[in-house]
Amino acid sequence: MMNSKEIIEKLNSWKKSHSCGELRKNDVEKNITLMGWVQSRRDHGGLIFIDLRDREGISQIVFDPEESTEAHQKAHNVKNEYVIAVKGRVVSRLVGSENPNMPTGEIEVKAKQIKILNISEALPFNIDDKLEINDNLRLKYRYLDLRRPKMQKNMNLRHQICMEIRNYLNNKGFLDIETPFLTKSTPEGARDYIVPSRVNPGKFYALPQSPQLFKQLLMIAGFERYFQIVRCFRDEDLRADRAPEFTQLDMEMSFIDREEVFNLIEEMFIYLFKKLLNVKIKTPFLKMDYQEAISKYGTDKPDLRFGMEIIDLTEIFQDSSFRIFQDVIKNQGKICAIKIDGDRKFSRKKLDDLQLLITSFGAKGLSYIKIKEGKDFQSSVAKFLSPEEIEKVKLKTKANPGDLILIVADQEEVVYEALGNLRLKLANDLHLIKKDKEEYNFLWVINFPLLTYNQEEKGYEAVHHPFTAPLDEDIKLLDSNPLKIRSKAYDLVLNGNEIGSGSIRIHNNDLQKKIFQLLGIDDKKAEQKFGFLLQALKYGAPPHGGIAFGLDRLVMLLAGARSIREVIAFPKTQKATCLLTDAPSEVDIKQLRELHIKLNLPQ
Repeated sequence: MMNSKEIIEKLNSWKKSHSCGELRKNDVEKNITLMGWVQSRRDHGGLIFIDLRDREGISQIVFDPEESTEAHQKAHNVKNEYVIAVKGRVVSRLVGSENPNMPTGEIEVKAKQIKILNISEALPFNIDDKLEINDNLRLKYRYLDLRRPKMQKNMNLRHQICMEIRNYLNNKGFLDIETPFLTKSTPEGARDYIVPSRVNPGKFYALPQSPQLFKQLLMIAGFERYFQIVRCFRDEDLRADRAPEFTQLDMEMSFIDREEVFNLIEEMFIYLFKKLLNVKIKTPFLKMDYQEAISKYGTDKPDLRFGMEIIDLTEIFQDSSFRIFQDVIKNQGKICAIKIDGDRKFSRKKLDDLQLLITSFGAKGLSYIKIKEGKDFQSSVAKFLSPEEIEKVKLKTKANPGDLILIVADQEEVVYEALGNLRLKLANDLHLIKKDKEEYNFLWVINFPLLTYNQEEKGYEAVHHPFTAPLDEDIKLLDSNPLKIRSKAYDLVLNGNEIGSGSIRIHNNDLQKKIFQLLGIDDKKAEQKFGFLLQALKYGAPPHGGIAFGLDRLVMLLAGARSIREVIAFPKTQKATCLLTDAPSEVDIKQLRELHIKLNLPQ
């Protein structure tokens, strides 16, 4: 067993000359030194082959007793994931033994010396991209999982994206300014993570859900263009593309309007995709009104890589004798459909599965009409529909023989959510999105409602956040019809994923107070929660706005990963736990006493 002094001495006498993924044909006959991890060892009798790996790739090392008896003997003792150093000579591989699947596949290294820098116990799983490994096992031994080439590639891509973003924004006059992690708890949507203060007993900090208020203060301070690649924290339910701590590209600008924001961001993505992927993306990005996105696609983040739009059939059934349709229309609901083109086979079981899907989103049922030749059709509600209604449906949906029309009748929000999710399910099942050729479809969704009404709380809520400015022409509706007010908010959607969200902010103190009042935040509460912002708005606040991008989600999409956990070095589970460090964990009672905290756990 080696001690630390011996390892240091070994490293001092050796110097790494190349990475394991760097050597090529033009390096033949060079004497080199490589260091890395043993990916595999193969004993071919007289010769021993070791694949040596570092973050740049793999080189094949050959231990030939005719080249070095001592190195050949030592190679017998090497096992997978041992850390070794090798000195040797680069040679061409024999004709026919080249590996075209490896960048270093035309060469190999004939070893003259080898040093074992450290040993490894048997691993809980092999360092191999091809193996399916249990997710919990991967997270428990994340430092081993991160050795896999795929994960190292993802981390490298993340690094490159961050570097290019910094380069781009620096050239556009942005300043990288840090904002506090320990700040004040303010109502911004999700639940805060709170941190007790030892020196201020009974008081708490909150970890920031975003730097929203601080970046606005930076605009009031006159910095004009700010950005930050920043950690944010939200105590919310998790899923594949959401985490309790996440990274955000945060930006804010003064003296700009929405179009200027759009132009700058589109230019940034042109730069990023060309630099990182060598892909030319189409600009300008399509813009779509929020209401159009909801009514056509059932979501404010529509995937436009395929059609299958939602079609409103409500007017056709205004005088229908079908009782279910009558009741829906009487209750101001909607009857909408999506059409599936072509003669696709849908078994009874498949239709039943689709019925289960839409009921999971609150819809009461799914009706279908299968169009046949002439005026013939097959329908689950055939006896309730007149021939005239069927013909009108065919005309409205532009249906042809072989097409299938799926209908949902319910309250508007239920219909849109059910059909929106059904549309995505069918697109995947019917392979409507081509996976062999990646298409990057960007979309700006604009003119979001400023407010929504919470039936349970009996009050208005901000759709984005309380600092979003209303459209100038809608300010007159603040007193008469707040739910009709559109905002200067915008989301950027990529292939059906929201990757960025922003708005032009309120920079007028009186208007900000008015919005607070609509949200049920009286002057006293506004002063308590946002007094510092309201005070700042009195001192010459410039017009300003910005946008924030979920960096984890963006890297996930560019890497073609299935979850943001594939592009975060040390992620949490869906229960917000760290299997590697066993966090969250209990703390010493002494720490709690210092913080003046007494636990009251359920029995």
